[in-house]
Amino acid sequence: MIAICPLRLSDRAAWERLARGYKDFYETVLPDKDYERTWSRLQQNRDIHGLGALLDGRLIGIAHYFFHFNVWSDDVCYLQDLFTVPEARGQGVGRALIQAVAEWARARGCCRLYWMTHHTNATARRLYDQVAENRGFIRYQIELGAKS
Repeated sequence: MIAICPLRLSDRAAWERLARGYKDFYETVLPDKDYERTWSRLQQNRDIHGLGALLDGRLIGIAHYFFHFNVWSDDVCYLQDLFTVPEARGQGVGRALIQAVAEWARARGCCRLYWMTHHTNATARRLYDQVAENRGFIRYQIELGAKS
């Protein structure tokens, strides 16, 4: 049985392995200090939030999310990162994490939960197409210079 709970201090090493796996998937290299900063922010549980998926006490999935204002409606929730260990994929871990984030967002009064993925991420998109609506938006980005 998969258990979903906020990330605990004891999850630190397992969380970093998953976070690095997520970044590796998207071919992103970050310095160690970025993992330290993110873990610290997750533990503060103010601006960004983290959930873990546990199976037999082992952390097998993570979700990072935050809430923000919306110009035209109530606040919304952005699911920034979702990652599970490869051997747990297809077993409901991602779905359980998405559902848990949705519950947190509902409890906070958000009108929407949303996220993005790369168009080539076919494995994740199979799940996402089952649990959410693809609204067809394309993301544009301008790098502003600050790297961390």
